[in-house]
Amino acid sequence: MLTRVRSAVASFMGGVIPAGSNGDHHHHHCGAETPLKFPYSRPEFLGLSPDEVECSADHVARPILILKESKRLPWATGYAEVINAGKSTLNEDQACCEVLVLKKRPSGSSTPSRVALSRRRSSLPNGESLGLRENLDNAGELTFHYWALFDGHAGSGAAVVASRLLHHHIALHLQEVMEILCTPTLLAPTCLGEEPTNHHLTPTSQRALTRAASLRGAAGAPGSPSTPPTRFFTEKKISPESLVIGAIENAFKDMDVQIERERTVYNISGGCTALVVVYLLGKLYVGNAGDSRAVIIRAGEVIPMSTEFTPESERQRLQFLAYMQPHLLGNEFTHLEFARRVQRKEVGKRMLYRDYTMSGWAYKTIEDDDLKFPLIYGEGKKARVLATIGVTRGLGDHSLKVHDSNIYIKPFLSCCPEVRVYALAEHEHGPDDVLVLGTDGLWDVLSNQEVAEAVTCFLSNCDPDDQHRYTMAAQDLVMRARGVLKERGWRISDDRLGSGDDISVCIVPLANGNKLN
Repeated sequence: MLTRVRSAVASFMGGVIPAGSNGDHHHHHCGAETPLKFPYSRPEFLGLSPDEVECSADHVARPILILKESKRLPWATGYAEVINAGKSTLNEDQACCEVLVLKKRPSGSSTPSRVALSRRRSSLPNGESLGLRENLDNAGELTFHYWALFDGHAGSGAAVVASRLLHHHIALHLQEVMEILCTPTLLAPTCLGEEPTNHHLTPTSQRALTRAASLRGAAGAPGSPSTPPTRFFTEKKISPESLVIGAIENAFKDMDVQIERERTVYNISGGCTALVVVYLLGKLYVGNAGDSRAVIIRAGEVIPMSTEFTPESERQRLQFLAYMQPHLLGNEFTHLEFARRVQRKEVGKRMLYRDYTMSGWAYKTIEDDDLKFPLIYGEGKKARVLATIGVTRGLGDHSLKVHDSNIYIKPFLSCCPEVRVYALAEHEHGPDDVLVLGTDGLWDVLSNQEVAEAVTCFLSNCDPDDQHRYTMAAQDLVMRARGVLKERGWRISDDRLGSGDDISVCIVPLANGNKLN
């Protein structure tokens, strides 16, 4: 076991072992008898030709790709990306940016429609020419805006699939609660067992109220909905905001299930982290599963909008799962964490350790079982789960195993995002106030404060009316993180080592969102 793990540790690339059976780096590899669900490409909104896509994969020059037309994205969003310095054949980052229109379900339908949305590509930065507004209009439509970054590993397959489909899953779940969202008074408390009737509501809204009541458990006695209640309860108040959060959470789960279901039909390689932003009804919802990051920069202040999920940040969750289901460790790992690697000669001696119940450290006497390789090993960017992967949340990775073993990693990897909310409509924003989304290639070498200072400085020197300013600011960030190629590799300011990872950056101007309210 120890020799095998040492071999695995020596093979780390991009947070996961590039084993031939567990991940492919190109769709021509020998395990690709099944077709690709979607071909490899760069984000559609970049509008690249096949030749340009091929040139973008130059690991030596590492050209920075930017938007050719700022009007291709809503809110004049800026975007830039660059490929890694050679750790994988293809750029495993993917991105998506859309304006989506939800439509009401067909009358009498109890299930989401598979034609729940349509795409609107605006000819103006904020969609004015299409009359995009967020209220339920006469046609029964609700518009939401969507941005997403996906950071793949062990292949680009999962990232490509998620970039094409995750927003459809979000739309379907939002459609289920669409009428309730647009009529928030439907979420007023109702007594348990009380029949939800209101003669002033339309039949459609009445059905929505009934569904809202059922969300709170407002039903009569089993088998007799009209039976008068024997007692009354104070009902839970469910906010429209929590319904949107639930829709995003369930969409991530459905996307992960779809990848698992279709991996026997299609060649969907590896896994990916996912960072998603949904703008709906005056609020930004930022959902993150992985180690990408989102920050709001407002008047120079940094407002974190996500948390990175890593083996270290999720140590207690992972240890608890291993404690409850020790068979997942294959009798080769221990769920305990020690201050350093335990040696056989230390059996019977005392050493500092941590269990899932502990945030601090304590001593325990070393036993034979403690000689097993730890569930979490390493620190910082080198920390790994089961000596294999450096992220703990994301999509895909259903086939990933510990190197040269039959131990699956997926049970420890959660597809559940953390969703944070920013009430955009409650704040006035200047032209330099932005939401910055970046994959870990950016944040590995630049801090929140460094990014904030760079963006604020760059935008302050631009013409406020120049809609390309946000793409140029994104390009500047990517260039700062990539650095310049020197004799000793890619170097950034103060001769620090630059990022050798794929880097993708979105900069969303918040003032343009205010114009929609």
